[in-house]
Amino acid sequence: MGYDKFELGDVTLLSGEVLSSAFLAYKTYGKLDANKSNVVVLPTFYTGSHQRNEGFFGPERAIDPDRHFIVSINMFGNGISSSPSNTESPQDGPRFPHVSLWDNIACQYRLLTEALGVNRIALVTGWSMAGCQAYQWAAQYPDFVDAILPFCASAKTSPHNFVFLEGVRAALCADQHWNNGDYSSPPVDGLKAFARVYAGWAFSQTFYRDSLYKTLGFESFEDLLVDWEEDHATNWDANNLISKLRTWQTSDISIGPIYNGNFEMALKSIKAKTILMPCSQDLYFPPEDNAIEASFIANVEFRPFDSPFGHCAANPGNDKGFTLALENGLNQLLGEQ
Repeated sequence: MGYDKFELGDVTLLSGEVLSSAFLAYKTYGKLDANKSNVVVLPTFYTGSHQRNEGFFGPERAIDPDRHFIVSINMFGNGISSSPSNTESPQDGPRFPHVSLWDNIACQYRLLTEALGVNRIALVTGWSMAGCQAYQWAAQYPDFVDAILPFCASAKTSPHNFVFLEGVRAALCADQHWNNGDYSSPPVDGLKAFARVYAGWAFSQTFYRDSLYKTLGFESFEDLLVDWEEDHATNWDANNLISKLRTWQTSDISIGPIYNGNFEMALKSIKAKTILMPCSQDLYFPPEDNAIEASFIANVEFRPFDSPFGHCAANPGNDKGFTLALENGLNQLLGEQ
């Protein structure tokens, strides 16, 4: 399989629903040191996997499997961990229960402590929804996490971000084959429409104005759109995308029994050394949201980075300057452990 599975059993979710026979798929790299002090957790982003996370670390990089014990954990709904596409009836497809980021992190905590013998995390980092999980880790288990570096992410999904997600959801669900998630064949037209709308938000206006898609190997922006269409139609299950989209829309570190919706209290409770690294041209997670968050986090550095690649500046290989800035931040946090 190329990864390990941690069987969770029946998990009572924050909503009160029970996810039956739940499991997390994960992969580890490197070895846990004698002091158990070298743990780096990489959750996955919206269309990510443990394999795609491999672009964020490597030999002689800030996160190095020769020095760190890296735990790359697939988020619920991504088709590898428990998801609509791999869960048996009666929780298959559109009947898959709503899983919050709280639920994801509670189960990741069990994986680390019960299966891997971890009692502290040196760093949690990640792009987009993975970064949202880094915030969630630091607020949900403030005494367990030494440092976080979420990039192109937020601690709470903004109303504008929520509305953007409603747009891509509507594009997918307008397909006549969608059938409220009970499709007999994939809603290919909906998946392609989803991809086209998504591509317009993933990169900045400058990216398209200056034809930067050519630096990614596309002769025209239409070629890029077709590539995104093919990727989504070929590689993604529609119910999985919708399930994770709902998780994204409800992302808020203050939801749950600890903070009961008090967002400022949740931010103030973060003890981890924190570097927030938004992209100034990100249309999902603008730096203004991170600046507000930074005003309530005790030990924080706010480091916006300007890139015409927008949200996709963080995608390995797109913007070398962003990658260098990220490596510098990671080196700083890991060097302070």
